[in-house]
Amino acid sequence: MTPAQADHARARSEFIGMPEELKLDTPRVDDGAAIWRIARDSRVLDLNSSYSYLLWCRDFAATSVVARDGNGDPVGFITGYIRPQEPRTLLIWQVAVDESQRGRGLAGAMLDGLTARVAEELGADRIETTVTPDNVPSNRLFTSFADRHGAGLHREVLFDGEVFPGDGHEPEVLYRIGPVRALAGAPG
Repeated sequence: MTPAQADHARARSEFIGMPEELKLDTPRVDDGAAIWRIARDSRVLDLNSSYSYLLWCRDFAATSVVARDGNGDPVGFITGYIRPQEPRTLLIWQVAVDESQRGRGLAGAMLDGLTARVAEELGADRIETTVTPDNVPSNRLFTSFADRHGAGLHREVLFDGEVFPGDGHEPEVLYRIGPVRALAGAPG
């Protein structure tokens, strides 16, 4: 992260109240195991294989973020990627915060910091994600992100629950947010 990006992320973090002792960073391969544990312990996310988190930290680090505590240990993460057919759109795959850090504004700070970095480096000015209707924290996170940035928000069902194998998967609702005014001037 460049000094300008760090300043921007710090300012955004302070705006939404991220604790000072935490730092936003680009994930490294050696963060993969901790990120997998945070996802597992969330008891909300669909848990991917530990191998996939290692690959994510290697191949999609530029479009992901990790929050570190004062010891440098991961306490939260967001994984994302640029949609191949829509190069100005960052798709957010997973968001998780360690239980010890919940309720402190960390998810919003990570989302603000990540989108600012991806806008500056890759030119993205909109985000997409999917959220199940029962995931209240994620619904609030993405709705407040759109409000905070004065961005349009459109929701539609992307995948009905019936397309998933097994029983009982809720529908995945696609959130399309953007363009995000604060990101729209980014190069790309």
